[in-house]
Amino acid sequence: MGDDDSRVESGDDRITSRDARPTDDRIHLGLALLERLEHESLTLPEVIDRIETVTTDPIVTRTILDEAELRGIIEREDGIIRPQSRQYVSFDRDVFTKTGEFTCRRCGSPLSTGYFIDLEGGELGPFGSSCIRKVTGREG
Repeated sequence: MGDDDSRVESGDDRITSRDARPTDDRIHLGLALLERLEHESLTLPEVIDRIETVTTDPIVTRTILDEAELRGIIEREDGIIRPQSRQYVSFDRDVFTKTGEFTCRRCGSPLSTGYFIDLEGGELGPFGSSCIRKVTGREG
């Protein structure tokens, strides 16, 4: 088998490297999230922390970063990522809550109220009150 047929398994994410294409919903959601980051700059690990709310698959993560750079959503240089968009998440318009039993998509804490981000690529969440601020850039 060639490199294109290699399999990667990570949690519920199971794809072949051929499947990590710009048509993948996770890629659309990751790009939509990167377009809405409220930061002047982030380190690569900080950006990966945000992308891991979409997927933990390293192939998809790399594809999201590569596509974001190709589309001008981010600039990358020496491990520093600079978001180019100034279309931030509006808590009044883009964030909504649901009540129920949830697990935070970022930290894994149990939640009775989940915060969700309505992005062009789809819905992202649930998050707790601290993690929603961290993911969107309202908190360091």
